[in-house]
Amino acid sequence: MASPKTLEIVTATVPVLEEHGVAITTVFYRNMFNEHPELLDIFNETNQKLGRQQTALATTVLAAAKHLDKLATLLPQVTQISHKHRALQILPEHYPIVGKHLIGAIKEVLGEAATDDIITAWTEAYDEIASVFIQIEHGMYKEAMWQGFAPFKVTEKVAAATDIAAFTVVPVNDNEDSNQDIDLSKLKLTAGQYITVKTDPADSDHIALRHYSLYSASTETGIQFAVRRDNRNEHHGLVSNYMHDQLEVGDTVLLSAPAGDFALNQNLVQQNEIPLVLMSAGVGVTPVLSMLEAQVLANPKRPIVWVYACQNATHHAFSAQVNELLEQAERVEKHIFYFESGQLLDAAWLETLPKPADIYVCGSMPFMESMIDGLVGLDHGVDSVHYEPFGPKMSLGG
Repeated sequence: MASPKTLEIVTATVPVLEEHGVAITTVFYRNMFNEHPELLDIFNETNQKLGRQQTALATTVLAAAKHLDKLATLLPQVTQISHKHRALQILPEHYPIVGKHLIGAIKEVLGEAATDDIITAWTEAYDEIASVFIQIEHGMYKEAMWQGFAPFKVTEKVAAATDIAAFTVVPVNDNEDSNQDIDLSKLKLTAGQYITVKTDPADSDHIALRHYSLYSASTETGIQFAVRRDNRNEHHGLVSNYMHDQLEVGDTVLLSAPAGDFALNQNLVQQNEIPLVLMSAGVGVTPVLSMLEAQVLANPKRPIVWVYACQNATHHAFSAQVNELLEQAERVEKHIFYFESGQLLDAAWLETLPKPADIYVCGSMPFMESMIDGLVGLDHGVDSVHYEPFGPKMSLGG
């Protein structure tokens, strides 16, 4: 536990660091990468260029500092971030490096205002926060289905929509560089999880890591995940374009073990009173598709409300698979929104959803914010609204 003096100083100085948070983390990343360029192989280069990672780090550290005397209250958020860290292979030895340069950045940005007492207090605070992450991630590494990044061969690649490619991969167990064999039949995937792909794109000087959601928890044919092509601007699409344009059937790709805590509430799967609401937009359909599959296999009698939004019919992902699963369920509502046709999935429409309901939402950050704000505003309890945003979360690394 942090000392009373540290708690007092950190609490008093959080507003100052909030004011300068992004400036501090910008300096932090610059200095850390100058001294440790190898870490550019872990941190998302695109999010760095767009400033997203700086904001995420500042938000994470400041949120934890505010709750330094009761970090247990942040356990769900810490666990969510730790899943990302384990998937990216962030290790205990990385935390002192981060701490050194984060504290150094505070001193550099605040100048003379960063007294010795303030620096000592924030050093202790960071060490306390880091120890929590390290402890949780230690357990995750032990429970991972395999260690590090293992080679998988692409056995199928199909278009799930005009901008989404669906991949099926199987482990390569005769690889000299790997000392572990992966038995597909023994893998227990959870609907809602994601895998992490490690690539070495020709257009980058660094290794690039990206998370992609599983669209099925079945391993009968292999591990199945989907990738949306991202061409929004010059900073996007480094890995997704490589996956779409260059990775083909027969090629090998490196994956770390599935991760993530976006999962169905198992206490409700077998009951038939509280409906399951699955809401997604674009490629956000992938994890909720796997949840739909899991629910139908476990209990097709439960009421299901399927809600999907995308640009138009050509961008409508996994339509056939969704329809096939919905036909197996006994009580179904299906709602499709095409933005180009003026169909709006907005707060007014959310009023039509049943209450109570067990709700799962996935999509872009703007979509997530709109849906969650609308649902909470309609008195759907925070415990009944589960979500997985596609974009950078608060994180010490990824």
